[in-house]
Amino acid sequence: MEMHYVIDTFFTIFSMVLIIMMVPGFAMLEAGLVRTKNVTAVLTVNVMIYAVASMAFLLIGYTYAFGGWDHQESINKYAFFLFQMAFVGKVVNIMSGGVSERSRIIPLVLFTVVVAAFLYPTIVNITWGANFLSGTILDISSMHDLAGSTVIHSTGGWALLAAVLIMGPRRGRYKKNGAIQVIPASNIPLVVLGAFLLWIGWFGFNGGSVGAISSKENADAVALTIMNTNTAGLSGAIIAWILTYFRYKKFDITMILNGALGGLVAVTAGPDLYSIYIPILIGAVGGAFVVFFVPFFDKLKMDDPVGALSVHLINGIWGTLAVGIFADVSLWGQIKGILVVGAIVFPLAYAIIYTINKFFMLRAADDEQLEGIDVIECGMEAYPEFKRSI
Repeated sequence: MEMHYVIDTFFTIFSMVLIIMMVPGFAMLEAGLVRTKNVTAVLTVNVMIYAVASMAFLLIGYTYAFGGWDHQESINKYAFFLFQMAFVGKVVNIMSGGVSERSRIIPLVLFTVVVAAFLYPTIVNITWGANFLSGTILDISSMHDLAGSTVIHSTGGWALLAAVLIMGPRRGRYKKNGAIQVIPASNIPLVVLGAFLLWIGWFGFNGGSVGAISSKENADAVALTIMNTNTAGLSGAIIAWILTYFRYKKFDITMILNGALGGLVAVTAGPDLYSIYIPILIGAVGGAFVVFFVPFFDKLKMDDPVGALSVHLINGIWGTLAVGIFADVSLWGQIKGILVVGAIVFPLAYAIIYTINKFFMLRAADDEQLEGIDVIECGMEAYPEFKRSI
């Protein structure tokens, strides 16, 4: 028993470290996708999200989500907390990336506090945690969501949708005649580095969510989970590569990488339940959704510089549905979980962001966007020797 405790505790801490690698993953991905005049601001936001979200979760959110600290016996309670803490900032990362290049830092940090202390723990409570909805018509504890296609990715996606609707697009993104102004990524190598850091972190994200590795049965489950996770990412990248060339006769590396991330999001709900071939299909659909939904959101004038709505919201929904389609899990239970989480997160996120925006203007003014958020908010530029693009 003691050896199982030690091994599973170590496994949980190791998984947490892999998940924390997603912090620089998000930072590098976003820093590469925005213009050089906004890179320092993006990096500052990512650092503060990790620090502030983790502290808010430690002080308030964790107890609210799980009902206390003494609910774990199979592993050390502090290791379990660290693993759960590693997740929380990802919800805000999804939202912050989608409003890059036009958002002020202080309002984002305030939103981070509310998400980590209240909004995200509410979703964890009714899914993985204490479940204050137990026994009610809204009880969604039967939804299978191993590592958070809905709990994390859709939650962040719904919050981003609310933010985009409130903030509007970046200056100059959409012309008066309806044309879309292309704003190219500033640093493709950083985009690639960030995407692969996220991909590696996903092995801890999903594999660690199995919860234990000290028995043969658990070790087999962890290995299957990680294999299926990787397979879906591969499939998402391949289908995005094929579709982008078919549609545009060009190989768009940013779309290929987002296709991989879409596949990873899609498989996150149930990689422990699938055979080794089902994730190929799930990841392929996820990658295809990214290719089709990125231009779809642009047509709706919903400006999302990193494609987070397509990667996280759309594929969070698809991944949760896929469990009900391809595994022995109630499809209605999966649909119900999606609906309940969306019905809670979107209106609450909209109200929170709307309120914060009333006191601290979330969207930088057009002239500030022209100058660059780095100079306005941070007083320093990531690439001071370069001429800033407008």
